[in-house]
Amino acid sequence: MLTSPVLEDRTAQTYAYIPFTVTMAEMQKPADEGFPALFAWLASHGLTPIGAPFYNYRRIDMARTLDVEAGVMVERAMAGDSPVKFGTLPAGQYLSASHTGHYDGLLDATAQFIGWAQDNNIAWDMRAAADGDHFACRLEIYETDPREEPDPAKWLTRLSFKTTG
Repeated sequence: MLTSPVLEDRTAQTYAYIPFTVTMAEMQKPADEGFPALFAWLASHGLTPIGAPFYNYRRIDMARTLDVEAGVMVERAMAGDSPVKFGTLPAGQYLSASHTGHYDGLLDATAQFIGWAQDNNIAWDMRAAADGDHFACRLEIYETDPREEPDPAKWLTRLSFKTTG
């Protein structure tokens, strides 16, 4: 189930992430490998995550590979050479909606979300290229931790994509 999308203004936010290039068949890899490694690294360096973990889709070519970041917002960036990188989620207008249910339903929910945006003449901040669509910020935020809520019907995921507005 997808809630009605809403436009919201977001400020720039610092985040930590581990990047992955995966196929659609490997989409669980950033969650299975990235989130545990990211949270362990942050804890070992005294950084506390702010908010829920997310996928940030940077480049999507559904037929080949996707560049996705397993990330979480943090209060500050750190310098150094590690698998954990730091960036800034850009400020601007985002279209957001929430999906309640198992993650398997996110593909359909995302299609509904994109369709709603198209029907309402809302464009994503992205550019098309030969290697896929490159997004300024396309978040899939996992608000519910399945380890804490075993009922998949109650899992909440927020979609929040940066618009050109």
